[in-house]
Amino acid sequence: MPRKLRYVVYKISFPNGKIYVGKDIGEPGHSLRYFGSWNVLDVEADFSVEELRDFSLRKEILFESDDKAEISRKESEFIIALRSNDPEIGYNKTHRRVLQRTRPEKA
Repeated sequence: MPRKLRYVVYKISFPNGKIYVGKDIGEPGHSLRYFGSWNVLDVEADFSVEELRDFSLRKEILFESDDKAEISRKESEFIIALRSNDPEIGYNKTHRRVLQRTRPEKA
C-alpha cells in the first residue's frame, strides 16, 4: 500500500511554543513516525523533569511534493521565514548565518 503523503516539509511545535522545521524525503514517502533530527539535549534543557513526564508534540505538514530538491529548498525557506533557527523561537541549527545577517545591529 503506497504512503498517503510523498516527501514533506513539516513543523514540530513543542509545549514551550518553540518550533522545529524539518523534511522527510525517505522512501517510500513521509512516515508518520518520523519527527526529525532535533537535538534532544537542547529540548530537554528547556523543560523540567515533571514537564517531560507529560510531553506532547504537534506535527504539521507545511508543504508536500514528489521532488526532493524542491522539498529541500522549501525546508530552507520555511526555516528562514518562521525563524526556527533563532534559539528564542526554535530548535533548528541550520541557517544561523542567515539569521545573523537579517538581525538589525544593536546601537
